[in-house]
Amino acid sequence: MAGGQLKFLDWYLKIAAVSALIGASMELFMIHTGFYDKVTALESEKLAWESSAEAQALREARNPWRRLDEEKK
Repeated sequence: MAGGQLKFLDWYLKIAAVSALIGASMELFMIHTGFYDKVTALESEKLAWESSAEAQALREARNPWRRLDEEKK
């Protein structure tokens, strides 16, 4: 390898190392602040609500012709 290519390879390795360090820091921050626990709770609440009768009624109200579309298929 030529000297110029080696210099650029060093630069890319430094950028990769700094990027990995920043990503790891962000992950640790999210773990220590309870971010993933909050997201899991919100997702489970969302799934529970989406399967409720109220959510079904809202879906029907938004698109009353949906059954007609399904029957055609």
